[in-house]
Amino acid sequence: MENVVLIIHLILALSLIGTVLLQRSEGGGLGMGGGGGTANSRPPASAISKFTWMLAVAFIATSITLTLIAAGNTAGSSVADRVGGITLDQNDAPAPVLGDSLLPPSPAEEPLLPAGD
Repeated sequence: MENVVLIIHLILALSLIGTVLLQRSEGGGLGMGGGGGTANSRPPASAISKFTWMLAVAFIATSITLTLIAAGNTAGSSVADRVGGITLDQNDAPAPVLGDSLLPPSPAEEPLLPAGD
């Protein structure tokens, strides 16, 4: 499910980039220039601008869907729980400190030898 939504999301992103690049410039980038004029000086929306809006709404919808899927996949776990692939339960002892494994074992911690041989 997540892969299908992700593929649709990528197709929408590329389509959105293409439609924005196909539109003609209306001039006065960022509202600069153009002087006075009335509030209705913009021409009516063309078919390509309506299509761009539809792609933008679909892109936002797939973004939200991917966020919800990702949140559902990680529910109940933390990044700290998954570091190094080690998960600790309530009854487990804490992980040893990195420096502890570099020290030689103390006499009390030496392994016991099997009896007999």
